[in-house]
Parts: sequence; C-alpha cells; structure tokens
Amino acid sequence: MSEQPWIEKYRPKSLSEVTSQSTTTGILQKSLHSANLPHMLFYGPPGTGKTSTILALAHELYGPNLIHSRVLELNASDERGISIVRDRIKNFARLAVSNPTPEDKVKYPCPPYKLIILDEADSMTSDAQSALRRTMENYANVTRFCLICNYVTKIIDPLASRCSKFRFRSLDEKMGIQRLRFIADKEKVNVSDHVIKEILQSCEGDLRRAVNLLQCVSTVLDDDSSDNRSGGINDVKIKELFGYLPDDLVDLSIQTLKSKNFIDIIAFTEEKIIKQGYSAAFTVIALHQKLLLSTEGISLELSSGQKNEIAKILWQTDKRISVGCNESVQVLDCMFKLCNVL
Repeated sequence: MSEQPWIEKYRPKSLSEVTSQSTTTGILQKSLHSANLPHMLFYGPPGTGKTSTILALAHELYGPNLIHSRVLELNASDERGISIVRDRIKNFARLAVSNPTPEDKVKYPCPPYKLIILDEADSMTSDAQSALRRTMENYANVTRFCLICNYVTKIIDPLASRCSKFRFRSLDEKMGIQRLRFIADKEKVNVSDHVIKEILQSCEGDLRRAVNLLQCVSTVLDDDSSDNRSGGINDVKIKELFGYLPDDLVDLSIQTLKSKNFIDIIAFTEEKIIKQGYSAAFTVIALHQKLLLSTEGISLELSSGQKNEIAKILWQTDKRISVGCNESVQVLDCMFKLCNVL
C-alpha cells in the first residue's frame, strides 16, 4: 500500500466514502439494498468520482471473490470499435451467472446478474454504440451496463434513453478540503489549509488532480527542510509544480503588452514563456484570470468593450490550441491581439 499512488491508495472502497456526490450515492445505496440496478449512465467533469463510485458499488454488490468473474471493465485504452461490442462485450454479457459461495451470499447482496463498465464511453464510435443497445436489450436479465463519460451529448439518444442518468458535479471547496486534509493527515504531510485551498483552486474541482498535486507537494516538503520548519509551502511552488504561470510573470507579461513594443513582446514571449516550457493552455488560463476574473489591478481599468474583445481573443486561442495548432504561434498571435486591445 505504501508504494501505491495516492489516487489508488485512497480510492473509495464503499459508497459512503465517495466525496461530494450525496444525491447519486444516496440513490445507489437504496438500489444496493434492493439489489435491482438499472442500466446506468454516469457523466460529468473528470476527477469527480464516476469510476470510483461504480467500482465501490461493484465491491459492495459482489465482494472481493465474485467481482473478478461478475464485472468486466473496459477503458478508452482498449479497442472501442464495433468488433469489441460484437465479440468481447456480447460474449461476456450472455454468459450464465456463477453461483456465489454461502459465505459471500451472507455478506453481500450478490444479485443474479453481471456488470459491464464502459469507461469513457463517449470515445466509442456511433456504430459501436448502436450495436451496444441491442446487446443491452437482449441480455438485460443477466447483465447490467454502466456507461461513464465526460460529455453526455456524445452518447447517442437510443443508448442514453435506456439508462438512468447520474450527473456528477465538480467538487465543492468544503468537501475537497476535508478529503485532502484526511489524506494529508494519514500520510503525515505538514500542509496548511491555505495550501490545500490553493491546490483545489488550481485543479478546478478535479479531485484526482488535487490528490496527485498533494503527493507532489509532499515530496517537496520531504526534500526541503526549510519548508518543513516553516510548516508549509508557498503558492509559487504550488503553481510551479502544476505548470501554472507565476503571478509575477503574468504581471510582467501584461506590462510588456502595454508597452506596445512588438519586438519586446516577441522576445518576452519566446524567452519567458515558450522556452521556459509553460504550456499555451495554462498561459491562456493565467491571462484570463488576471484580465477578466481578477478583482484588482488591470482588470478594474478595463472597460466592458475591452473585456469582451479579450474574452473573444482568448477563446479563439484556446479553440485553436485544442484542435492541435502550433502552440508557439498561437501564443504570439494572442499576445499581439491583446496588445492592440490594451
């Protein structure tokens, strides 16, 4: 256990341990007592507990002995074409259900059906999803399906209508602090609530990323005795660990933009942002927070028209980056356009 990543070590083992999804877990708890599950569709942002919830439910349904024979989990790393639906999924779905041992039957509900978990189902092709709906209908008496996705709009309507939908919302700050504090106490990591709050804000409700970042912070605390003596780690190091631009670098970039000197803008962007390894996506996020969301500094000096233009520029840049355009070119283009607005 000590050698496991923290995201696996502290993955919920039961529905009661799932954080910040009380409505969903409450419904599933009632279904657990009746042992009569419908087909399910879990959707929501990454890192909100979708996979952990269904795995915890599977453990509570079948126990450690039956779970390997009763549950099939397929991830996006597996082949997700129509052949997998026709072969592997269909063959598993139509298998007869194995009988539980008397000991398992006493401890767990052990319902007379299997469970197929399709993680990141929105990456399946439309043909594969169409083939899957017939399999769900034909073998519903011995198999239940759980589809997990980030974008429910990418699931075809005939498939979505056959499932009970459960929306997973982003983690709220209070529950996130409690969970990270619990992990930090278990691992004896000396971090303040301010640092934990900064980690959550950097991760934007993604608990998986937050736990990973907390583990990175713990290694810094172990290596840096001065941080241990002071009882924490500063915000700059947190941003560096996660790849965000430091606040002073963002302020310097805005000062450079306001100078209206294109040669200085090119030199600054190449030397301080691109060659330093900061990603274009994080650069856009940092500029968005400083120019549009901040309640002090330059954000107060900008008019509504300027903010609208800035939002449009940042949106266009983010869109181009997401579809694979050259990051260096897009960051430079964004800087020049922001210079004209400022």
